[in-house]
Amino acid sequence: MEDLKKARQEIDAIDEELVKLFVRRLEVSARVAASKRESGAGVSDPARERAIISRVTAEVPPEFENGARLFFNTLFSISKARQRLLLSGEAPLAKSVRGALAAGSRFPRRALVACCGTEGSYAQQATTLMFAAPTIAYFESFENVFEAVEKGLCQYGMLPVENSAAGSVAAVYDLMLRHRFHIVRGLRLKIDHVLLASRGTSLADIREVTSHPHALAQCKEFLRAHPEIRATPAANTAIAARTVAESGRRDFAAIASRPCAELYGLGVVAEGIQDASYNYTRFICISKDLEIYPDANKFTVMLSLPHRPGALNAIISKFASIDVNLTKLESRPIPGMDFEFRFTFDFEAAPNDDGVLALLSELSSDPDIEHFDFLGAYCEH
Repeated sequence: MEDLKKARQEIDAIDEELVKLFVRRLEVSARVAASKRESGAGVSDPARERAIISRVTAEVPPEFENGARLFFNTLFSISKARQRLLLSGEAPLAKSVRGALAAGSRFPRRALVACCGTEGSYAQQATTLMFAAPTIAYFESFENVFEAVEKGLCQYGMLPVENSAAGSVAAVYDLMLRHRFHIVRGLRLKIDHVLLASRGTSLADIREVTSHPHALAQCKEFLRAHPEIRATPAANTAIAARTVAESGRRDFAAIASRPCAELYGLGVVAEGIQDASYNYTRFICISKDLEIYPDANKFTVMLSLPHRPGALNAIISKFASIDVNLTKLESRPIPGMDFEFRFTFDFEAAPNDDGVLALLSELSSDPDIEHFDFLGAYCEH
């Protein structure tokens, strides 16, 4: 224990020196920024960074090379971020966030909202929980919802993005790459699936069941226990229930919500058929314009990175440096680009946090980030 105590005292002494050197380095970096302002030189100097990395890794034992490379790349990132802030001030994105926050007083109670499916869908239930008095316009697909908002046909759109059992809704994340929108609200909805069929139908009568692929995936154990029942994908759980009602068949059933039974005159053949009792779907409410309200507690950004070692780690370290909790990191391939991915980050923060706004300024102006989109700051319940 005495050796451990002495070792820790030595580390503390080294850390004190490191902190002094770190501050000194950033002070010198500010002088570099001033010189670059006069000369018009860019912030990044890849050739110099490579030369430094080559020099310092040559001065450490081989087993420390990767650590030294990571340490200095992090220093470069911090130094360049400070230089950009000194040279250009707060980025337009940070100013937009401050402006939207100042303009947003209270989330509206009434609105025209685009939903996928029809009456009785989980998206409709999420909408009626989010808005006190919504007018709902139904569309056939997720893309139609994006388009309705993008074209100004509806003020808002409601979309599922993730289920606790079945994972992310890949189709929605793929569409995020193609449409312009902002997230203004989030909601987690408890999902309770029931098996619906014509009244008087028993489980033994059923040979086919239809529902949205995610609902089918959430009921795998039930379907596995009944191999005689064929599963058929549908565009939406409520549309599946309506299809069963209109078919008149007694061997046909739908996996949907309980309200669909009354809406479409169906009977509940089995209930609670999802695999997990803890079954929630996360919905986002999107708008065409940036809207931020005082109760916002979550951010979502999307970005593309160069395909090289350490690129993603460098971004994650930026979040860690300001003590931000990343709640989700989703990667999706970029169509037409081999092995290139777009990353979506969800993180918890307040929209008036100066550290977060500085990070957004840095990310939005960082030339090492190939593409950056700020999707929104919003409250999620």
